[in-house]
Amino acid sequence: MSKLLVAYFSASGITARAAEKLAKAAGADLYEIKPAIPYTRKDLDWTDKKSRSTVEMKDKAFRPELADHDAPVGNYDTILLGFPVWWYTAPTIINTFLEAYDFTGKKIVLFATSGGSGLGRADQDLAVSCPGAQIVKGRMLNGNLSEKDLRQWAESL
Repeated sequence: MSKLLVAYFSASGITARAAEKLAKAAGADLYEIKPAIPYTRKDLDWTDKKSRSTVEMKDKAFRPELADHDAPVGNYDTILLGFPVWWYTAPTIINTFLEAYDFTGKKIVLFATSGGSGLGRADQDLAVSCPGAQIVKGRMLNGNLSEKDLRQWAESL
């Protein structure tokens, strides 16, 4: 197995665009991680202490439900896992995704988008959800990255 899977969660479309561009550049397959209940703009208001995203991120044990369990992770050795950075880490739905499948022996390379922060402690926060997998702190995919740059990064993995 040498083909890559780009699996991603995107609440507003920004990470989706980065994931689509990465999958195209890397010749990878693409899978969208969808919550059972989609996030609304109000849910994503990080300034509201009662918004859905704020409440979820304050409770590290919270696991939003997935819309499906159809990710073909068993077909890949390497998964590029993307998400928007929330509160300096991955949204808890990424933990839900990792806990829904067996990633033993797989390499999971993180990528993210953010308006101002980096990957933070995402690799450490996600490791508990996929024992037996190797998590690699990848890179931020903000802005207008070239297809060549993305292809070279994917090939270096």
